[in-house]
Amino acid sequence: DVQLQASGGGLVQAGGSLRLSCAASGFSFDDYMIGWFHQAPGKGRKGIEGISSISRRDGLTYYADSVKGRFTISKDNANNAVYLQMNRLKPEDTGVYFCAVTEPVYGLAPGGYDYWGQGTLVTVSS
Repeated sequence: DVQLQASGGGLVQAGGSLRLSCAASGFSFDDYMIGWFHQAPGKGRKGIEGISSISRRDGLTYYADSVKGRFTISKDNANNAVYLQMNRLKPEDTGVYFCAVTEPVYGLAPGGYDYWGQGTLVTVSS
């Protein structure tokens, strides 16, 4: 079974940093894309927004405009892990962060991702 586990969330002051990790297992796609998604407080499933994604083979990356210059996505192919370094955090970055995987190389639309892990909560205080 495909499994994704996000971790690294926590409470941080505005301007601070966090590093999220996504551990993936149970699939053997030749190439795939892992994305990070944000669900703000009070937003339902339809409110989930794509933040960043990276392809396994070529390292192709996508970033939402709201995080460009602040967040950096990276990968560790040997361990099937993807990381999201979040710097200069803002209160509006608060929410649950999910990682998800899709077999085709893809962008950031949540609907294109097939497998989702449990999220990790990030709280940014002002």
